[in-house]
Amino acid sequence: MRIWVDADACPAPVKQILFRAAQRARVQTTLVANQPVRVPASRYVTQLQVSHGFDVADDAIVERVAAGDLVVTADIPLAAAVIDKGAHALNPRGELYTADSIKPRLTMRDFMETLRASGVHTGGPAALSAGDRRAFANELDKLLARREQGERR
Repeated sequence: MRIWVDADACPAPVKQILFRAAQRARVQTTLVANQPVRVPASRYVTQLQVSHGFDVADDAIVERVAAGDLVVTADIPLAAAVIDKGAHALNPRGELYTADSIKPRLTMRDFMETLRASGVHTGGPAALSAGDRRAFANELDKLLARREQGERR
């Protein structure tokens, strides 16, 4: 398992959780963004800078992700694409997307996009809370524990 992070919009506290987890679990973690991203000096954490452009980072992740990998993203279409490739998708608030849950999320995203395009102000997401950070860390730990159990077999 590798961890891929859609780093352009990933909150700093979530990145810190990922940095600690990568070191602790010894899992390769790559932050993908269209601008430089600071990463700690670690053999387990790297950054991949891609060119600017619509969905360039998303496309780079989809191109590289393999079945069983984990992608951290709040981007619903990216989550759907990696799930289709057999990877896991986890949002920064701790919600693990599944093949069953992603389809309604895509529908709602498209509906909200239509509203915004017609001039309706839909607001943005709430600030990341301590509970969100805890939920993310807990879900990440569960995925990493499953990975370790699979390696022992």
